[in-house]
This record gives sequence, C-alpha cells and structure tokens, in this order.
Amino acid sequence: MKSIRKLLTAFVLMGGLSMAAAVGAAQNDLPDLGGNSAAAAQAQEGLKKDALCTKCHDESETTPILSIYQTKHGVRGDARTPTCQTCHGASENHLKGNTSGKGRPAPDVVFKKGAYAVTDEKERAGQCLTCHKGGMRNLWEGSQHQNNGLACNDCHKVHQPVDKVLSKRTQTEVCFACHKEQRADSKKISHHPIGEGKVVCSDCHNPHGSTGPKLLKKNTVTETCYTCHAEKRGPFLWEHQPATEDCTNCHTPHGSNITPLLKSRPPFLCEECHNGPHQSATPAAGNVAGIQGGLTGAAGKPVSPGYAARSCMNCHVMVHGSNSPSGSLLHR
Repeated sequence: MKSIRKLLTAFVLMGGLSMAAAVGAAQNDLPDLGGNSAAAAQAQEGLKKDALCTKCHDESETTPILSIYQTKHGVRGDARTPTCQTCHGASENHLKGNTSGKGRPAPDVVFKKGAYAVTDEKERAGQCLTCHKGGMRNLWEGSQHQNNGLACNDCHKVHQPVDKVLSKRTQTEVCFACHKEQRADSKKISHHPIGEGKVVCSDCHNPHGSTGPKLLKKNTVTETCYTCHAEKRGPFLWEHQPATEDCTNCHTPHGSNITPLLKSRPPFLCEECHNGPHQSATPAAGNVAGIQGGLTGAAGKPVSPGYAARSCMNCHVMVHGSNSPSGSLLHR
C-alpha cells in the first residue's frame, strides 16, 4: 500500500501543476517510485530517459511539451508507456549537440514543422504503428489517407491532454480542415446532425483504412447506412432496386438543400429511371423548373396533377420496399 501511495504521488506531480520532478537536470533528482517490482524499475528507467529530453524541452515553451504527462502516453505506472526516445528515436547526435557550436542536429524522428525538417510520413506513421497496430488499423497500408501522404500526427495531437479527433464535440473540426466540400454540405438545409454533435465522421468512416469505398466502416454504402437506418434494411417482399443497390443512387450523405438528403427533387429524381406511362408528352425531366418554369403537356395542359405535393410519393409511399402482398408497385 505504501509503495502504491508513492507511485500515485509521483504521478500527480508529473501530471499536475509542478513538473520539477520530470525536468530535473540530474538523474538523481528523479522521484523514487518505490517498490522492487519490474514495473517500478521500468517506470524509473523511463523517467531517466525522459530526463535527458526534459532538461531542455520543458513547460516554459509556447506549446508545453510536458503536457504529455497528462495523457495516456505519460502514465509512468503503466509498463507500456513509451519514453521520448520510443517515438523520436535514440537521437544520440541531438543529445550530444554539435561540437562546432552551430546548434544541434535534428532528432531521429521529427513529427511537426519547426526548427527541423519533418520526417517522412511513412517513418512517422511507422513509429506509431509499432504500438498501435491491429484492429481498426489493419488496413492503413494502401488506404486513401496513407496514399495521400498523411501520418498519424497530422490528425492526432499526442502531447495535448485532449486530442480533438477523439472527441465527438471537436472531431469534425479536424476532418473538415481537409474535407472542405463536406463541411459546406453539412451546412445545407437537409443534413445529418453533424453540427449538433450527434453524428461524426467516424460513425460512418474508418480513417485508418477500410475494405469498403471512401474509407467506409462497412464493405458497402448500404451496409454502412443500415447501421443506423435498420428499418430500411428489409428483406422486403417487393424491393426497390436502386434502394437495395446503393443508397447514394438517390441520397447524398453529407447534406442537400432537398429533404431528405435527396440528390434531386422529385419527380425529376424518379424520372432519371422511370420514364413510363405517367410521363406527359413533354418530359418533365427535360425542364427542372417544372410547372413553375412553364412546363405543360402536349395539349397545353399542366403535367399530371400527381406531381403535386409529394410528387410520386403521393401514391408510391414505400420507396424503400414493401411487404404488402399487394405492394408490387410500392403503393403500400
């Protein structure tokens, strides 16, 4: 119990207001973590390695380097916790400095732009994947993000107590920094509740790689949509082929000015596939302004009154599929 108390006290000192224990110039100034266990010895060794870096990189900097001790990467009571050298490399030349007095060579691995050139994205990602491998990151190699030159630290901020991309309230800020078209779509009249904080990008996408298109978490668009919209899954006695095939045949997922997330306004959306007996002699799809634009039938009469109000859905209400024995035309 006594050793546990000492360990907790050391952790509070490292993660709280005082960082003196972590930035001591001499290794004998380091706190005694107590205990004779292998974990305690490993934690003590980790502090010794960190002390080599924290002599210079302390909390007086503009971006506090030592805020990492307030994250999971700085919990010295966990044997899996990395040291500075675990991620940045042994960096022996950087520690020794330049004998000619012209500054220090760069660390082995540089993660962000500053005094030194940033290390290649594959090497930066490789440092993280040394520990964070498997599971959701199995398909990182060859993924769209990896092919576009991204590394883990382009989205994740390891030294900050709160990583924005891991919080629902702030995740979209990180994604929209690159995906500006999707940010614009999310502000349209009909949208998923992204701005409201109820849906975030990672609910549909796996940014670390996927077997599906567009980094989707499931293998197909419809499987991904059914995760939330289970009532549209079926199976139905009478299926509507475009709905079964791909939801994006009719809907645009990030936002639309036509509710509910439709790509085009009915009846024009329906007439992209259906040009059958309900069509007037003058095709409605030929003029997207419809009746308001002066579109009329061959005899000078307006197009079918069935196009009013909800358009085709006035009659064909079960557009995703029907289980009614008499629902072959998706009427019921």
